Amino acid sequence: MCVSYSIQNRLVAKVTLAFGIMMLGQVEMMACNIPVFRYALERWQPDNCELIVFHHGALNQQQQESLTRLQEEQKGRGEEQGGKLTMCDLSTPEPAHRLLWDSIRTQADPAGGQPYVVVRMNLGKGRTVNGWHGTLSDAVRIGIMNSPARRELSKRLLAGHSVIWLVIKAGESGEGSSGIKKTNLEARRLLEENFSWLTKNIALPEGIGLPGSELHSEIPLLLKFTRLEIERNDPEESFLVSLFSGIQPEAFERGEDLIIPVFGRGRALEVIPASVLTTPLIKDLTVFLSGACSCQVKERNPGFDLLMSVDWNTRLFGEGNAPPPVRTERDRLNRKPELLTIPPGK
Repeated sequence: MCVSYSIQNRLVAKVTLAFGIMMLGQVEMMACNIPVFRYALERWQPDNCELIVFHHGALNQQQQESLTRLQEEQKGRGEEQGGKLTMCDLSTPEPAHRLLWDSIRTQADPAGGQPYVVVRMNLGKGRTVNGWHGTLSDAVRIGIMNSPARRELSKRLLAGHSVIWLVIKAGESGEGSSGIKKTNLEARRLLEENFSWLTKNIALPEGIGLPGSELHSEIPLLLKFTRLEIERNDPEESFLVSLFSGIQPEAFERGEDLIIPVFGRGRALEVIPASVLTTPLIKDLTVFLSGACSCQVKERNPGFDLLMSVDWNTRLFGEGNAPPPVRTERDRLNRKPELLTIPPGK
């Protein structure tokens, strides 16, 4: 219970901070009336991630083919968020890569000569984690950038869904405790119960379409909230399960469902254990994501980006069209003045 209370306080603090920044933004610049979820979809570029491939010497043909497939998936994210792929030959590693390898080598099997992949992801506020690591062949097999759930997420987001509540279901691990099983069922019930209420009672901000609040994509602007479930033992979703369980390991080990609100271009707002989920929390997070996006700086907002092989700019705006700027021309009217040196008069 103490753990749940601490997590809930942290979630509330994040949302409160975001609201505070948004209010401060209203003083500093003209307000943007686009909902947070839509502003994020059109303007927030996904964070880059780094793929580090540890290997011994030259790759054989099969390994090179696997590497090529991985690079193709990475290119599928588009030029601006393709990310970085670093090859590290363990015979001559750089110091930073040597430290990283030493931290995971007990879990790897370099003896067989199989290249080993580490996915370094940005969780915001300067936090970088190993989102996944495994052999190169496993990276390709499970699809570290692509999976059925992520394809469905992108499909719904590009269809105009506001927030998709991703649920990592406990499966058999949650069946041993009747209390935890009840908690998981209650969390799923709360989501469905609140979706209807939220759709009827939350209104889109006024002023959408006015200067500074223009929409740039033809995707319909909707208030639509849906649920997407993943079984924790689904081999095709092992990348996502590993990522989310690493963020909430204690709740995962207890057999709790993990609930993740996803919006924008596959941005996860938070990983919430089933025991923490409440109606007020669902409403607070949804109101935040549906409210006017006065704070336009992505790094000041809570959440982290999922690794998805989607070229968002092309899907949203068409081939060759640039995305809109994060700060509009109208915003720039309120920039802080630049100080110029005036030469002394004669």
